[in-house]
Amino acid sequence: MSWQSFLAGHQVGDIIEGVVTKEVPFGSFVESDGFTGLAHGRSWPVGTRVSVRILAIDTDNQRFSLAAV
Repeated sequence: MSWQSFLAGHQVGDIIEGVVTKEVPFGSFVESDGFTGLAHGRSWPVGTRVSVRILAIDTDNQRFSLAAV
């Protein structure tokens, strides 16, 4: 999926499914549709499938901020 396709299909407030790709001290990185977002303050094991809400989209850097639902 291209970044433009991702933007066309997702907006702030949407709930999406993703897989945790990396756990760091300040949160977990979640990949959805080939793009990665950060769920700040959440700690999930790598490989976990999670549902998250899009809090913000950074169009310049092709990433997004997430929150657990």
